[in-house]
Amino acid sequence: MTGLTDLSERSVRQRTPAPAGATPSARRRPRRAVRESAGLVFITPGMLMLGLFMLVPTIYALWSSLYSTRIIGGHQFVGAANYVTILHSADFWSGVVRVLVFGVVQVPVTLALAFLFAALFDAGVIRASKFFRTVFFMPFAVPGVVAAVMWSFLLLPGFGPYAQILRGLGLGNVDFFSSGLILPTIMLIVVWEWTGYNMTIIYTSLKSIPREVTEAAIMEGASLWRIITRIKLPMVMPSVVMLVFLNAVGALQLFTEPSILAAFQPQAVSFGFTPSLYVYNTAVGSGQYELGAAAAIVLAVIIGAISVAGFAFRRQNGEFR
Repeated sequence: MTGLTDLSERSVRQRTPAPAGATPSARRRPRRAVRESAGLVFITPGMLMLGLFMLVPTIYALWSSLYSTRIIGGHQFVGAANYVTILHSADFWSGVVRVLVFGVVQVPVTLALAFLFAALFDAGVIRASKFFRTVFFMPFAVPGVVAAVMWSFLLLPGFGPYAQILRGLGLGNVDFFSSGLILPTIMLIVVWEWTGYNMTIIYTSLKSIPREVTEAAIMEGASLWRIITRIKLPMVMPSVVMLVFLNAVGALQLFTEPSILAAFQPQAVSFGFTPSLYVYNTAVGSGQYELGAAAAIVLAVIIGAISVAGFAFRRQNGEFR
C-alpha cells in the first residue's frame, strides 16, 4: 500500500501544473546564482592579491614617471620628459636588443631539449624515468641566485673545473665571464634552470594523447622518430606555443643571472646590460626613481605587447573561443 501511495502522489505532482511564470530557466537561475557567488568567493583573494601587488604598484609607477625630483625645485611635474629620455637612451635599447638576441637563442634551445627529454620519457625507452624526471626538474627548484653563484664558481676562469678541462684540451685559459662570452654563459645557466620545467609541461601534454593513436601508428609500421615528430609533436603544439611566449617574456625580464655575474666580472655587465638591470641601476643605483619608473613602464608595454600578440596567435589557432 505504501508503494501505491507514493506512486499516486508522484503522478499527482507530475500532473500538477507549474506556477505561472515558473519557466525552466527561472528554476535554474537560483542554482546558477549560487554557483556564481561561490566562484566569486574563490577568485576574490586572487583578485585582491593582483590588485595590491600588481595594479597598485603599476599605477604608482605610472604616476611617479610623470614627475622628477630636482635639487632646486623639489618634486616637479615633467609630463612625458622621462619617457623621452628613455626612448632616446642607448643603454636601455642596447639592453632590449641584447635580451632579444638572448631569447632568440635560449628559447628554442630550451624547448628543443625539453621536448626531446619529454618525448623519450613518454616513449618509455629510459629506465627509471620517474627518477630522471625528478632529477631534470630539480634545477627549476633551485633559486636563481643560488644557481648563478654555483655556475659562477664552476666556470671561474683559471680555477673552475670547466676552465681546467678546456685548458687540459689545449684551448688555453677560457674566460667565460669576458665581454664576448658573458651572454652565452648566461644562456647556459638559464637553459639549465628552465629545461626541466618546460619538459614537465610538455611531458604532461604528451601523456594526455590517447594510447590508441600511438598503437595505430605502430601497427602502420611508423618508426619511433616518425611517431614523435609527425604525430605527437603536432598534437602538443598548443603547449609548445604557450611555452614559447612564456619563455620569451621571461627572457625580457632577465635580471638575476647578470646581476650575480657582475660581481665576478663587472666590466662585462654594463649599466644597461638588460632592461631590468637598467631599471634597477637607474632607480636604486643612481637614485633617479622617476626615470627608473618610466623605464619600467616602457618595459611593461613591450612585454604586454608580446603577451597580447601571443594570445592573439593562440586564439587564431583555435586554442581560445
